[in-house]
Amino acid sequence: MDIVLDHITKIFPARGRKKNSREVVAADDLNFTISNGKLCGLLGPSGCGKSTALNMISGLLKPTSGEIFFGDQNVTELEPQERGVGMVFQNYALYPHMSVFDNICFPLENLKGDQKLSEEERKARVEEAARLVHIEDLLERKPKELSGGQQQRVAIARALVKLPKVLLLDEPLSNLDARLRLQTREEIRRIQQETGITTVFVTHDQDEAMSISDFIVVMKEGRVQQIDTPQKVYDNPANQFVAQFLGLPPINMFHGKIENQILYIGENPVARVLSASDQPVHVGVRPEGFLLKEEGALCDRMIRTEITGRDMSIVSENEASMNPVVRSILSAEDLQILAENQQEVHFDLKLKKVFLFEPESGNRIAADLQPLQKAAEEIVEAAIVLEEAA
Repeated sequence: MDIVLDHITKIFPARGRKKNSREVVAADDLNFTISNGKLCGLLGPSGCGKSTALNMISGLLKPTSGEIFFGDQNVTELEPQERGVGMVFQNYALYPHMSVFDNICFPLENLKGDQKLSEEERKARVEEAARLVHIEDLLERKPKELSGGQQQRVAIARALVKLPKVLLLDEPLSNLDARLRLQTREEIRRIQQETGITTVFVTHDQDEAMSISDFIVVMKEGRVQQIDTPQKVYDNPANQFVAQFLGLPPINMFHGKIENQILYIGENPVARVLSASDQPVHVGVRPEGFLLKEEGALCDRMIRTEITGRDMSIVSENEASMNPVVRSILSAEDLQILAENQQEVHFDLKLKKVFLFEPESGNRIAADLQPLQKAAEEIVEAAIVLEEAA
């Protein structure tokens, strides 16, 4: 079942008696398609509009303008119960006085007409949903007798028991501890792939969204910033906001400039720029984009090293850094390059991990970056050619 958001906007009216109170545009011209059988991650900080978008898809909110389609059916005006959606909330919303079986079965009790099921059919549906989320041995327990992860599985089973066309998950892992979050998100992906249900997963945790989504929609202040597969968004961010929002540890940001086709971070020339004019820029370097070299182009003041088994992080300072510290991730084998009590550390940059942005707008600057060494070699070659011609 494709989900189509056709130029959806949601505006909440101004509240309060203050003259300067304004209406709130929670979702601004959302226009994209979630293909049949795919898991879409709606990703962004709190207040970006992702839950508003989910609630419009479910029918809990009506859009101010635009239309929503499930396949060829326009569902914009349909009530939630008429849309065939299953929804899992952040707080589970289980009935404490009911058993797990009864919680899962509850949506089936209200079916009427041709959809009404016999007691045997309801029992079979519940048992199948419980098997799918691996809680078939817990059906007689009450919610208070379950762990947080088990309660979340009950909520997912209750959403699946209706055989929904669309599954909607609103920050379903935020109440779980780190280990359970990892296990449960893997279970969500397994269930989604086994059922083939088109799924929308809302989260502010970029690690969750990137690990299980077929594609992600990055949002800010009600607007879509970028839509693509997680890896493509990470490797080619559309703007500075996307670059800074995705990635853990976060991207390192520097004040820089382009001058005479040379990219500078602070006063350090770090690359040649072939396709951008002279201008101030913000330079983003992913933590894995550093190469430790004794004569590297970028010079930082050493703070400390952090070794976590396979990898090593160097924490350093740079006057041009927009972050409190510069964090670079290297192989632990590089530790031998560092001298004891070393005061400075030098890096070259992996230019595929370097991004340039306009300081005011944050828009990405399309730039062809080349190593300084290659630029120097080309200058020498050009000089030789001119000398021979003379």
